[in-house]
Amino acid sequence: MSQMDADRNHSTRTLRRAGLSRERVLAAAVALADEGGVAELSMRKLARSLGVEAMSLYNHIAGKDHLLDGMVEFVLGEIEPPLPRADWKQELRRGAISTRDALNRHRWAIGLDARPGPDGKSARLRDAALACLLEAGFSAEAATHAHSVQDAYTHGFALRETTLPSGRGQEFLYGLDLILDALEERLAGGGRAT
Repeated sequence: MSQMDADRNHSTRTLRRAGLSRERVLAAAVALADEGGVAELSMRKLARSLGVEAMSLYNHIAGKDHLLDGMVEFVLGEIEPPLPRADWKQELRRGAISTRDALNRHRWAIGLDARPGPDGKSARLRDAALACLLEAGFSAEAATHAHSVQDAYTHGFALRETTLPSGRGQEFLYGLDLILDALEERLAGGGRAT
C-alpha cells in the first residue's frame, strides 16, 4: 500500500469516527439485529459495520447492555403513541397497530421491549395510553387494566407472528377490535375495573 493510500484510509477512518454519534451507532445496531438477530450482534461487528474500531463505540455506548437498552428505545421511538382525543378507541387502535408494526419490523425486540430504557420511551407510551383512557372517562384502576390487556394482546400477537406465516393482519385487527369493544362496554357501565 502506498503512502497516499495509507493517508486516504486514515482520513476515511477519521471522517467516519468524527461522524459517529449515539444515534448513528444505535441505527447501525438495529439494522444488524434486523438482519441477523440480536444474539449475533457484537460490539466488534457493529464497529466493523460503521467502519471504526470497536473501542470508539464506547465513547457513545457503555457496553452491550447499554446498547440493547438504546436499541429498544430506538424501536419504541418508532411507535406512534395514542393521543387523548374524543375517539379514544381509534387512538388506542392506532397505537396498537403502530406497536405491532414496529415489533414486526424488529422481531428481535419482542420481549426486550420490557427493558426499562434510559430515555423512558416505554413509560411515555404507557402514560400516553393511560391518559387517553382517563380522558375517555375510565377510572384510574380501569384504565390500568384496559391498557394491560391491550398491551399484552398486542405483544403476544407480535410474538406469535414470529412463528407464523405473514398475512395475519386481519386476525390481529379482529382481536384488537373485540378488546376495544369490550372496553367500550365497560366504560358505558361506569368504567369500573371489575
